[in-house]
Amino acid sequence: MKQKSYHKGVIYLIISAFFFALMAVFIRLAGDVPTMEKAFFRNLVAFFVAGGLILKDRFKERKQNRGTQDEGHLRLVPKGAWSPIIMRALFGTVGVFCNFYAVDHLVLSDAAILNKMSPFFAVLASYFILKEKFTLPQGLAVFIAFIGGLLVVKPGFAGMDFLPALIGLIGGVGAGIAYSFLRKAGTMGVKGPVVVICFAGFSCLLTLPIALIQFVPMDAYQFLMLILTGASAAAGQFAITAAYYHAPAKEISIFDYSQLIFSTLMGLFIFGMVPDYISIIGYAVIVAMAVWMFVYNKKKVNENSIEKNA
Repeated sequence: MKQKSYHKGVIYLIISAFFFALMAVFIRLAGDVPTMEKAFFRNLVAFFVAGGLILKDRFKERKQNRGTQDEGHLRLVPKGAWSPIIMRALFGTVGVFCNFYAVDHLVLSDAAILNKMSPFFAVLASYFILKEKFTLPQGLAVFIAFIGGLLVVKPGFAGMDFLPALIGLIGGVGAGIAYSFLRKAGTMGVKGPVVVICFAGFSCLLTLPIALIQFVPMDAYQFLMLILTGASAAAGQFAITAAYYHAPAKEISIFDYSQLIFSTLMGLFIFGMVPDYISIIGYAVIVAMAVWMFVYNKKKVNENSIEKNA
């Protein structure tokens, strides 16, 4: 793995964490709107943005290949690449729906930490799907960062309902597996907007019927908040797609925990929610593990470069 590609992967994943935290803020500001209605808007903007980018690229490619044998035969999806795209859309949608269900039926902190099991399963799934082996230090860093996440959200697992908890855990598993298939699609030459539009479109199709049945009229402010929710989710989707295109999960998934830090900072400045000292310790643990992982992976990249040039 090239050092430049690794750095880009880290930056994109942190950007995605920021926008997903911002998305949660807009969801909260939208107020009393049914969950499926919120979920529909979450992916609607991404669908149209991705569609616009695809049309733009297709127009550019046709213009460049005009008069050649390739004109009219430009593949939107490389041969054999539909499988990881479909699996990314399927597992990603399972992750979103299960997370929304957990948020509706569990304490928010419990739902959040179950969803943040995704970095674990992204690393494990990458081992089986992409044959990307991870080292003990890499696995240990993700585990310790998860402990830091526990300190931040302080879930009250005592008395938790089994079914909602199981569904929340399935959501974390689904998200982790989806990220592995996302990277596989990238290695097969599928462009980011194609993956995004398939995921967003699939989620919208499943969400729309329920959203229509449970539809509740919105005022102008709520509609604006849901549009901003979709815009933030779209930015997060494109960023996380770019992140796993540039680097494997074992190298960068730990930086996904930065979303907890962004969420707390936004909660502090927007809603006046002041974190306690235990949460601050959790942030310190997450940041320490992220920095240590960054240094560790950078060192391995340099060692691999030296071995190749020797």
